Amino acid sequence: MTTLPCVLHVRVLTGAGGGPERSILGSTPYAAGRYRLAAAYLHPPGDAGFAVVQRRAAALGGEIVDVPDRGPCDPRPIRRLLRWCRSEHVRLWHGHDYKSNLLGLLLRRWHPMALVTTMHGWSELSTRTRLYFMLDRRCIRRFDHVIAVSADLSRSAARLGIAAPQCSLLPNGVDTAVYARRRSPQQSPLRRGLPAQRVVIGAAGRLSAEKRFDDLIRAVAPLVSEGLDVELWIAGEGPARRGLQRLARATACAGRVTLLGFVEDTVAFYEALDLFVSSSEREGLPNVVLEALSMEVPTVATRAGSVDTVITDGDNGLLCEPRDVLGLTNAIRRVLHDRSVRERLAAAGRHTIQTRFSFAQRAARELAIYDRLLSSAQR
Repeated sequence: MTTLPCVLHVRVLTGAGGGPERSILGSTPYAAGRYRLAAAYLHPPGDAGFAVVQRRAAALGGEIVDVPDRGPCDPRPIRRLLRWCRSEHVRLWHGHDYKSNLLGLLLRRWHPMALVTTMHGWSELSTRTRLYFMLDRRCIRRFDHVIAVSADLSRSAARLGIAAPQCSLLPNGVDTAVYARRRSPQQSPLRRGLPAQRVVIGAAGRLSAEKRFDDLIRAVAPLVSEGLDVELWIAGEGPARRGLQRLARATACAGRVTLLGFVEDTVAFYEALDLFVSSSEREGLPNVVLEALSMEVPTVATRAGSVDTVITDGDNGLLCEPRDVLGLTNAIRRVLHDRSVRERLAAAGRHTIQTRFSFAQRAARELAIYDRLLSSAQR
């Protein structure tokens, strides 16, 4: 029996993860019969969110390597990963963040393998993360191939001196069979108890500063003051939660903002929405925008990262500048007041994902990169 080449995705994880998990775990079915894909997650011991990732992987037939990680001084993750790479004959290491990239370079000294990394974007800025990002930039220069999920990240790779043949622009993708609307927002069980005419605006992502959910709350407040029957649902967890709660109570949005926390069934979440808004200041190419478009949810977004390579203003969504609260309010108001705009944006958004950002297309291109690297290694 022929043994399939083993590819090990590696990522640091806290909680249930985010957009990268959709790409990592979603690749499994497309690699069947061609590669053995596994995903190693370094996570805090006892983190309850890790069980969610395990369930997702099991549903897709994915293989998870559990790597408890007690911090930078803990040598056990290194030993655990090296043993696994050797015992399972890993041919290709696919890193997804600064630590997995550093570990890949280190372990290749003792276990020869090709190195690939995906640049998802350096978003949350602090003194500590700036140090991590600097370290990451040094690491990826030594990788065999770099995948950038957005055009701005591809340009960043070029500025780091990564030659064009060693870098591929590979945007995030959506499984359009999974992310497909099957009922109207009003039919969603999540809206049970809401007035029939209530408009639900949704947003999703890590509750951190760069997502600018505070701007979104400030943008919705005037609409509530105008008497529009709207409310805002924000899905996600993060350090900004308490501040967002205080802000909501201090504005006209009091009682009209719900922080949902982690939402496992994202399809049901999108199905319940009348409008989706991405208010980020910094992004790569956010999966949540692609998913909302695929689910035929009219979408308003800021021009952060490569969002404007997906959304054409007035065609398949509405765009405004990051941190422009008034512009965000006006864009939301326009969608809410014009049913024909909502219907046109919903249909065009779905068409965009089907033709340009389907996960099947993305997975095929990623596997082709693996083919080239392993073929070169054999030669």
